[in-house]
Parts: sequence; C-alpha cells; structure tokens
Amino acid sequence: MTRDERMTLAQAAMERAAGLARDAEDAARTTHFRDKAAPLAAASTAWAEIARSHAALAAVLPETEPTDG
Repeated sequence: MTRDERMTLAQAAMERAAGLARDAEDAARTTHFRDKAAPLAAASTAWAEIARSHAALAAVLPETEPTDG
C-alpha cells in the first residue's frame, strides 16, 4: 500500500470519527438518546485511533512517485 493510499484511509477514518463525535454530542444533549452517547463516543475514539495508525504508517513509507500517464 502506498503512502497516498494510507493517507486517504487516514482521512476517511478521521471523517468517520468526527461524524461519530458529533452524533455522540447530539445524543448527550437529548434525554431520549443520552444512553447512546457513550457508545458513540467510544466508536469515535476507535476510528480516531485507526486514523492515527494509518497516518503513522504513511509517515514511514516513501513518498508516492508520480506516474507518467
């Protein structure tokens, strides 16, 4: 897997983490869904860790060479 592919995966995981964090915040503000806030926050944390892992792997890979064509 190339550095660019790892960075793409990191970006996607970061976006998912951010979305889940927003959902957790919304759930925490609503009495009917308050019990869902903690699981959503935990899922957000897991996706953030996945994003960090992909970014760390990308950091040690050589830069992706541009292709001709």
